[in-house]
Amino acid sequence: MSAAAPARCDLAVVGGGIVGLAVAREFSHRHPRALVCVLERERRPATHQSGHSSGVIHAGIYYRPGSLKARLCVDGARELYAYCEERELEHERCGKLILATDEPQLARLRELQHRGRANGVGELRWLEGAQIERVEPHARALAALHSPSTGVVDFGAVARAYADDLADAGGLVACNCEVTAMDVRARSLRLTHARGETEATHAIFCAGAWSDRLAVAAGANADPRIVPFRGAYLRLAPERRHLVRSLIYPTPDPSLPFLGVHLTRHLDGDVLIGPTALIVGARDAYDLRTLRLQDLRDTLAWPGTWRMLRRFWPAGLSELRRSSSRAALVAAAARLVPELGVDDVEARTAFAGVRAQALARDGRLLDDFAFSASERALHVRNAPSPAATASLAIARHVCERAEQAFALTA
Repeated sequence: MSAAAPARCDLAVVGGGIVGLAVAREFSHRHPRALVCVLERERRPATHQSGHSSGVIHAGIYYRPGSLKARLCVDGARELYAYCEERELEHERCGKLILATDEPQLARLRELQHRGRANGVGELRWLEGAQIERVEPHARALAALHSPSTGVVDFGAVARAYADDLADAGGLVACNCEVTAMDVRARSLRLTHARGETEATHAIFCAGAWSDRLAVAAGANADPRIVPFRGAYLRLAPERRHLVRSLIYPTPDPSLPFLGVHLTRHLDGDVLIGPTALIVGARDAYDLRTLRLQDLRDTLAWPGTWRMLRRFWPAGLSELRRSSSRAALVAAAARLVPELGVDDVEARTAFAGVRAQALARDGRLLDDFAFSASERALHVRNAPSPAATASLAIARHVCERAEQAFALTA
């Protein structure tokens, strides 16, 4: 899949995750005469967040009406389902239950119902009692919101299909091309990378966990900073998979950009419990032992880190317990499915991903898309969940912004 990095191209997309590949694909369709090249730092595309995601196709329930996330998620999910069907990519509209397990959560669940309807999410059903058990026989709650249009897919496979589309359009994906420097020239942007140099007329940076560093190197503001959060999952033992038919989520805490511990059935039949949300010492710390001094320094030197910790230290302690104890993580899931016990999960961590969380200087955890611009370049500074779900819609939005910034016509 990897090609040689060209000496020159019309557009360089830095970052070969699902968003970068979708953007390159969209730009090549809008500008068929342009040479589009993706520069990816790793040996293959979709190595980081795109290849370490929960695989959930979100419906658009959680997001503030009118926000960019809400609009892009609803449009993007619809387009992604159509794309998977067209490309014959395996996927499933398995549905999701969001459970309210105590009285205070009922009002928040009603608010989610209002948000989903305002955002144009398809069928949403309020369930109680036996209605819940008919959908998920082993789940227990005071009430639940059922989203039949939520689904699952292998986002790594989707990303690879985007790369194939780009290649079919004449574009390139060059791997092992970590960008280390950039130099603005009169009519181009020279990108220095691990395999040499590429001179691009314009560039779009979709660098995920490294987006802040590249933006700052190009002259953009240092705010926000990327802080890595590791999310680990446990796998339900095969003989206990029957406890979960589809996706079971808690009603989330609205003050946090995380959805809480949930249960997810995947295409292969596996049921995962998680994730945790623990600040780690590297932007690729899929193993907790991975530590990179520059990443750790960047996290600890950022004023927003300490402001966030002062605000959310109780939640941080809970996450630390769940990250260090299988029993604590299973207990969180057992609030949704009471039959679960620690003996029902496999001993080892099944899966871990690292979330590139954008953190503002004032300690706010950014929960919407964020962009910045530098000369001849557009930077996607924050692409949080549901970025994979919304990748096709995000690509269209980013290309429209780029055309405006670069004074291009579609």
